[in-house]
Amino acid sequence: MRSFHLTLFLSILFFSCKKKSEPVDPPAQDSATYFPPAGNTEWQTSSATSLGWNETELNNVYTYLQQKGTKAFIILKNGKIVTERYFGTFTADSNWYWASAGKTMTAMLVGVAQKEGLLNINNKTSDYLGTGWTSLPLAKENLITVRHQLTMTTGLDDAVTPDNDCTSPSCLVYKADAGTRWAYHNAPYTILDKVVENASGTTYNNYFQQKVRDKIGMNGLWLKTGYNNVYYSSARSMARFGLLLLNKGKWDQTAILNDSNYFNAQINTSQNLNLSYGYLTWLNGKASYMLPSLQIVFSGMLVPNAPADMYSALGKNDQKIYDVPSQNLVVIRMGESAGDSKLALSSFDNELWGKLKAVIGY
Repeated sequence: MRSFHLTLFLSILFFSCKKKSEPVDPPAQDSATYFPPAGNTEWQTSSATSLGWNETELNNVYTYLQQKGTKAFIILKNGKIVTERYFGTFTADSNWYWASAGKTMTAMLVGVAQKEGLLNINNKTSDYLGTGWTSLPLAKENLITVRHQLTMTTGLDDAVTPDNDCTSPSCLVYKADAGTRWAYHNAPYTILDKVVENASGTTYNNYFQQKVRDKIGMNGLWLKTGYNNVYYSSARSMARFGLLLLNKGKWDQTAILNDSNYFNAQINTSQNLNLSYGYLTWLNGKASYMLPSLQIVFSGMLVPNAPADMYSALGKNDQKIYDVPSQNLVVIRMGESAGDSKLALSSFDNELWGKLKAVIGY
């Protein structure tokens, strides 16, 4: 494990040394953005040729993706499908897990619950779970708010057990005061599901289906896998959520997350420890970043080859939702690990965007 982390460290260090571009403010979304209707398979398309993209380089991307264990790959431009490719036996009807890319959906759903007055992210988590949800002394437990869960700053020890997914109180022990330490820790994130359930009075699946999934025409389901709650869906459903995220929580004329302040907080730096992390959302274009499992601050952009305004939902084994407001782009990748990491971030992100840069020419 130590050798793996060293390899990842050196790989990321190499990327961080590349020249970075300056962040740009995301423009307002194009009023002509297309939204596929719910309830059928209709989805308008655009051709790479009509967009002036390099089709030779795009074919090279397909070859690269196939070599990297990809199952599904979709690019949306202005909401329309420019490319949609499936590999092996995977099809448009196949479902796959999102892994930690689902965290970004959870962050949006927490925002919906707050807008409805069901919870307040500035309240302590024990307001929704009761005291004793951790093994901390009460005074320390009461420092932890829902916002700390959204920002990975609960201060709970992410290395206290062999399984940092464990959500039992005995596994949730003190490491630092809430808000003083950033650590990519699944357990406090997963407990957000129970926060939403207790606040809404219904199951997490039901609340998500009512407020997000059915309104934008997704398929899929949250399924328990050990301690984790993992979303499974088709690649097109992942693309639908990516489009919702790109359009700031609005689906065509329907507001799914009708709270611009919350959404803007989700896609901007949420704390001063890891500048490249919003509310369960990864941010490009910042001056520094931290990585899962490491307590090291790296200089430079998270993905140097990608546009600086990109924000992303990233999951284990390279499940990816990339949103680029300046290009009105959504890029989806589902599949097996691309090879060098099982974490949410890997060198695959930068390699892929190096190839996409040659296609799109941004």
